[in-house]
Amino acid sequence: MPSGNLVLFVSEVFGVLKPFGRLKSGYWCMGQGCSSASPSVTYSRCAMSSTHCAKFVHTKTRASPYPRSERKRQMFTDDLVKWDVDFPEYTPEEYTAPSVAKGPVWADPPAGNLDSVKWNQMDGKVNRESFTDQYKIVNGLPRNPMGRTGLKGRGLLGKWGPNHAADPIVTRWKVSSSGQVEKHPKSGDPILQFVAIKRGDTGEWAIPGGMVDAGETVSLTLKREFGEETMNSLLATPEEKKEIENNLAKLFSHGAEVYRGYVDDPRNTDNAWMETIAVNFHDEEGNSVARFNLQAGDDANAVAWMDVGSELCLFASHTHFLKKVAELRKAHW
Repeated sequence: MPSGNLVLFVSEVFGVLKPFGRLKSGYWCMGQGCSSASPSVTYSRCAMSSTHCAKFVHTKTRASPYPRSERKRQMFTDDLVKWDVDFPEYTPEEYTAPSVAKGPVWADPPAGNLDSVKWNQMDGKVNRESFTDQYKIVNGLPRNPMGRTGLKGRGLLGKWGPNHAADPIVTRWKVSSSGQVEKHPKSGDPILQFVAIKRGDTGEWAIPGGMVDAGETVSLTLKREFGEETMNSLLATPEEKKEIENNLAKLFSHGAEVYRGYVDDPRNTDNAWMETIAVNFHDEEGNSVARFNLQAGDDANAVAWMDVGSELCLFASHTHFLKKVAELRKAHW
């Protein structure tokens, strides 16, 4: 089945996710600050404390050279990241990747042709709102709300300002050959496993997420990306396709949102950055996706069940997302 048909297959099968359960009290961290306002998608718990948000300093965002290029970022210490800190020597280079600069349909116009763009709101089908509260427009361009990155322009990102993604975190309990849930020898807590993909672009292990297309709901993106990156339907027989359909429909009928906000992503720049919603879909009984033999597809060149623990070193902010899942499930970390 062609990859385009897989998107249609996934979207037609699943429908709309059931609500995840609305938070009754507390605050939802939006990266730079916290708000008591209820977002448009219901959720189950707060991702970070307000103290953590205030102290957050992006680090992977400032990695040099920039991904898939030899372009160097301007380097500086953590204390100079925030925009309100005086830094007259800050003169970063500008870089937009050739694949973005040539103007594909998913990319914004170049700087200088943005007069009609509606910042900090829905702009037609494009969501230009940020989970960090309103971002500033400086010299006609949005400014990264988390601070300096050492590079201007859009880099590999198609949109000026926030680029929205969705990350489906699919988990199961690790079980022994006798069918018992394994516990970690040091913590004594049960061990979670999650579906991990090895990214084709960086070679890093990651959660199988992806960009929210214009006009697309987050729930559809979650299901589409998991299907594209972990269920290589090109190798599926009609019988296997039916089993995939039934098992994924069961898995994605419920979920718990564990994070919504800014992502410390190496593709970020001063004018374009990644934000995401991460949702945990847990196969508690181990009779759904937990028994799948996973196959890589789309942008992934490997896929596997991986143990959840503090030793994980994953792409962007994905290790932090897994920590939140471990806390939610009362699992080993």
